[in-house]
This record gives sequence, C-alpha cells and structure tokens, in this order.
Amino acid sequence: MLSRFMSGSIRNLEREYSCTVRLLDDTEYTCTIQRDAKGQYLFDLICHHLNLLEKDYFGIRYVDPDKQRHWLEFTKSIAKQMKSQPPFTMCLRVKFYPPEPASLKEEITRYLVFLQIKRDLYHGRLLCKTSDAAMLAAHILQAEIGDYEPGKHPEGYSSKFQFFPKHSEKLERRIADIHKTELIGQTPETSERNFLLKAQMLETYGVDPHPCKDVSGNPAFLAFTPFGFVVLQGNKRVHFLRWNEVTKLKFEGKTFHIYANQKEIILTYFAPTPEACKHLWKCGVENQAFYKLDKSSQVRTMSSSNLFFKGSRFRYSGRVAKEVMEQSAKIKREPPEIHRAGLVPSRSCPSITHGPRLSSVPRTRRRAVHISIMEGLESLRDSAHSTPVRSVSHGESFMPRSRSQATDASDGIAVISDEAYSPSDSVLPTPVAEHSMELAVSRQINGAPCSIEEEKESEAGTPPHGEGGGFAQEGAGGDSALSEVEQVNKFVLSVLRLLLVTIGLLFVLLLLLIILTESDLDIAFLSDIRQTPEFEQFHYEYFCPLRRWFACKLRWVGGLLINK
Repeated sequence: MLSRFMSGSIRNLEREYSCTVRLLDDTEYTCTIQRDAKGQYLFDLICHHLNLLEKDYFGIRYVDPDKQRHWLEFTKSIAKQMKSQPPFTMCLRVKFYPPEPASLKEEITRYLVFLQIKRDLYHGRLLCKTSDAAMLAAHILQAEIGDYEPGKHPEGYSSKFQFFPKHSEKLERRIADIHKTELIGQTPETSERNFLLKAQMLETYGVDPHPCKDVSGNPAFLAFTPFGFVVLQGNKRVHFLRWNEVTKLKFEGKTFHIYANQKEIILTYFAPTPEACKHLWKCGVENQAFYKLDKSSQVRTMSSSNLFFKGSRFRYSGRVAKEVMEQSAKIKREPPEIHRAGLVPSRSCPSITHGPRLSSVPRTRRRAVHISIMEGLESLRDSAHSTPVRSVSHGESFMPRSRSQATDASDGIAVISDEAYSPSDSVLPTPVAEHSMELAVSRQINGAPCSIEEEKESEAGTPPHGEGGGFAQEGAGGDSALSEVEQVNKFVLSVLRLLLVTIGLLFVLLLLLIILTESDLDIAFLSDIRQTPEFEQFHYEYFCPLRRWFACKLRWVGGLLINK
C-alpha cells in the first residue's frame, strides 16, 4: 500500500510519461504522453502508426501490479488508470471480434485480426478438432512461407513451427500434406482470408476466456463472443446464450450472475477475486452493447446492483457493431501497403512444448514471435482458478444454430474439441516482469525447478493454490472464516451506504420544505406552517439574516466585476 502511494506521488510530479505498446506482430511502439492524456489519445496514435481506419474492433490491454488485466478506458486519464509506476507497458489486442472477419473492408484490418486469431490458436484459446486444426495451421504455413518447394522445405519442415500448445507428429504430417497439395498457388492475402473463414465457424472463435468456478467447484471458462455468452468446461460448451437472450449482467464480490429472458434462467459463477469478477462484468457490459444495440445512442449506464446506492456503475463508450460496419463501407482510399517479407530463419526460442525439443517460431512481415512460457504452466493452469462455491441455479443450455458441431442430443451440449479446453495463456495477456519469466524458463530448460515465487510471477495473475485447486493454501476452516468476514464487511458497508443515502434524502427534503415555506405559494398546508411560532422564530432569527448576508456578498462580487 505504501509503495502504491509513493508511486502515485512520484507520477504526480512528472509532466510526461513514457509508454510502450506491444503490437500484434510483437513489435513495440514507444511514445511520450502528457500526464493528463486520455486513453483515446494513445489509441489514436497507435492507429495512425498502423494506418488503421477500422479501429473499433481493437483495444489496449494492461496488467496491474496485482496481475489483474484490464482494458484501457478511452474516456479516462491513462495515468489515473495505471496503478504501476512509469514507464507504462500495454498491448494492442482485438477487443471485439468481427462476426465475419473475412468480410472486413481493408486488408490491414484482416491481417491484424489474423495475427490475433493466430495467437489464440497458439495459446489454446481457439480450440478445435484435429481436422480443423490441421487446416488452420496449413493456411498459416502457406501465408508465411508460400508454396511448398522440395529444395527449400525438407522432410519434417512443418515441425519447426509451433502452431498449438501441443501437437503430435501425425498432426504435423497432416499439416504438411495439406500445405503441399491443397493450398498451392494461394497468395498470403488469400491464405489469411481462408484462415479467417475457417476460424469464424469454430465454437471458440472470439473467446477471451475468464477462469471461474461453477456450483460443484469445477473449473469453467466464461467468455463473450460476437454471437453471445458461452461457458466452456472440459472439451464441451455447456451453455450458450445469444445476445438477445441475455437480459442482465450482475456481480457482487466474486459472484457473477447472468440473467436470460427464456424461462428466467439465472447462471451463477464465481471468479477468483472481486477484481477479476468486476473485469468480467465490464467485459460483458461492453460486448453486449457492441453486438446487441443498433446505435450508440442507445447505450445506457449499467449498474452491478439493483440499488442505485450500491455496486459499480459503468458505461460503454464507443460505436456499436452495426455503426462500425456502416462506417467501414464508406471507406474509399488506396489500400495501405503491407510489406510481406519471405521467411527468415529465426533463432530458437523457448515455447510451449511437450517433449524434449524446442520449436522455432517463424519471423514474417517484420515480426518475430518470441512468446516464452514455462512448461510448468500446463500443470498449474488446470487448478489455478478456484474459489469457495455457494448455491447456484443453472438453466438449460442454449445451442447456436449457425454452426455445425458434434452435439449430444440428450442434453444439448456441444463438443468443441477432442481435448479439454485449458488455455495456457488465459491469464497472461501482457507479461509484467518479462525478465523473471525468461529466467524461470531457462532454469526449467536446464532442469532446475522453479521456486514458488517464480511460478507465481510466471503465472502473472494466478494466486497461490493448493493441491485441491484453491486460491490459498489454507484449510476449509480458514476459507469459511474468511468468507464470513467478507459477508460481515459487505453487510456493514451496505448499512452505511443506506444510512448515508437516507440522511442525504432527508437533508434535501428539509431544504425543499424551507424553500417552499419561504415562497409566496398559497397552499393551505404551507400557510399553516407559516403561522406557527417556531416558523416565525426561524424566519426572523436565521433565514432573514442569512438572506441579507448572501445579498451583501452578491452585491460585493457584482461591484468587483463592474470595476474590472
């Protein structure tokens, strides 16, 4: 707490801050911003640097010192949002996935979305069946190295690229076969467009997973997509609500509620921390407004509680999807040039592997993807998101009709993949301490176990947990005691808020009554009050002297203004 206060004091003394934004091709854009600069200013600088006009799909993400990720709010000061000390580090990411990315107007926009989905595939956020995965990877290969040439591409060349968190030799051979036979002659632009066409049909397209817990204490991932709200568990999508079916999003502490209009369904899940739950709620509010509304003028300020004096209030600021598409149709300019360089052999760098070898990641279009993540994350991620669970009522699942996926007809659950959904990078959008992560990876490579502190740093947002998947290494008694204390604190805060609001309302009513009684309104109720001795005493001893004092001050101020 003291360090935050001191860092805030230091920031107040500075007039300018250095800010670094990591772009989707892993290059960095560094600039200097004024102390009072708002998020919109920085975002416009980046879009100008990228020559990007269809910019409403993108956003700037950062991670606070508590390892909680946030989207930068464009209407607020950057310095007030950042809790860390300058220089600031953020990243550009796709915030709202286009419903049909292959139909975007400009190639530069499609290319940036292609890079984002490629990252989603690499980190396990875009999970799909083996056949779909092979086709996606083959399109990436065609876009980056072009047509297959026996002289340049020896046997096993596809194994030098890391497309997924893990893959088998059989999958590598399938990727190479598709690249050799089915994609010959496709330009990078065509391959990227076909990649987007394939990706948009997957159940996990557009998923930015939020780790939570359900009623049984099982891990689940909640996400907001262009088509609605989804819940992923294991290798299945257990719930799907279209945006026109979602009526309300609420949160209180760690508890997140989703209300649906069909049969009044209420889904309840539990986030790791209150901050994570608030971030989940804000993402839901923004996505619902972006995809559901017809005009930005329809956006309303949302409250996390039914009571106006309780909870958080948030309003989405920006255009909605329909307005964005209408504006994109009006773009008339020469397409900005995209420099596509041939494949440059990249140096070996650590990546997610499940064997003894390390895979190289290709560098194309002036980029070198060098995301380094510990192999130990795979064993940690499955049990890293848990919290004590209370009662919850789940309704029936909803199924999208626009996609052909294998489903279980008995309970309406869609199978999304042959493996369980477990994104390796779901809580690590922006490394906070990159040097510490590289140190942990190097120690892991050399066979040295990572310390607990290094594991916590590498997770960048995952609190310590025990074998049972909890957030703290305490017993059930400690968790229940902490839960009781939190409930007492919430009750006390609610009572204090209610008391303050009641006092405020009484004060406002008293002022209104005084104004009405001192006015010339001829109402029987007010006339009776004016004739009481108490009112006459208040009028002559307090109200009249106060009125003369205000009149004197107003004359004095008016005289000063006239003299000037």
